[in-house]
Formats: sequence, C-alpha cells, structure tokens
Amino acid sequence: MPTVIRTALTADAPALAALHARARATYYPEGLPDEGVDGTAMWRGAVERREGHVLCAVREGRIVGVASFRTPDGEAPDTVALFQFHVDPDHWRAGVGAALHAACVEEWRADGIRAATLDVHQENRRAQAFYVRHGWQPAGPGEGAGTHLRMRLSLTAGE
Repeated sequence: MPTVIRTALTADAPALAALHARARATYYPEGLPDEGVDGTAMWRGAVERREGHVLCAVREGRIVGVASFRTPDGEAPDTVALFQFHVDPDHWRAGVGAALHAACVEEWRADGIRAATLDVHQENRRAQAFYVRHGWQPAGPGEGAGTHLRMRLSLTAGE
C-alpha cells in the first residue's frame, strides 16, 4: 500500500491531534501529561502558520504520519527545527516514517537548508534509533528540563 506525502490542510487538524496523542502515549506509559493544550487548535495553528510547514503521510485515505518544521526564532535561516514527527503506532516499521523523513529532507535541501535539529524525549529509544538510522547525531541536551536529547542532521556533504 503506497504512502502519499502531502502538505497538511487546516481540515486535517483533528486527525493530526489524534495521531499525535496516540504516538506520544507510547513513550508516556503512565499516561500523557496534561499540558492544558487543545491538540486540534495546536495543529490548526501549526498548519496555518506561514513560517513553517506541516507534511502528512496518508495511506488508504487515512493520515498515518505527520512532520512539522520551521526555522526557530534566533536561528540562522539555513537551519530548520523538526518540532513534531509522529507515525501512527499501527504503521510502525512499514516505511511510513522513512517516506515522511525523506520528504522532509528533500524539501529542506530544495529550500537551501544546511542543518536540521530536533529534540527527542530521552526515554524514547525507538525514535532515537530511527533518527540515528537516518543520519541524525546526538548534539547535547535539549529543551525540557533534562528530559530531552538534542539531535542534529547535516544536509551538506562532508559534515
């Protein structure tokens, strides 16, 4: 079954929020922390924001993956931060994440991006292994009071 990668639409926000919650629940075994955030509103804002981009992976008409990225405040314009990257747990190890990641990298290179960063939850070893397989390297502590690891991906040859 083919995976289609496309730009997310505002109407996708409820599906993106549900996917986000399902994926995050896998590395919060005691349950998701209550962050007091409306997930649908958060994703609607991410999709509508002009300074970033949200891609989604679709299989058989259902959103099964999402990636949200933008140039963070105070960073060089040739750097992008991958803020959210989630695959529906029912579709792990089926090529969805690899296809979505490849689409991100393709877009970043086309936009002249030289480096990407992300913060991954320290307990999320599965995600860390995925990123390492795709060329990301640990780059120190991330944001989140010691709960996250910063990772970096160079998009230039020789770095």
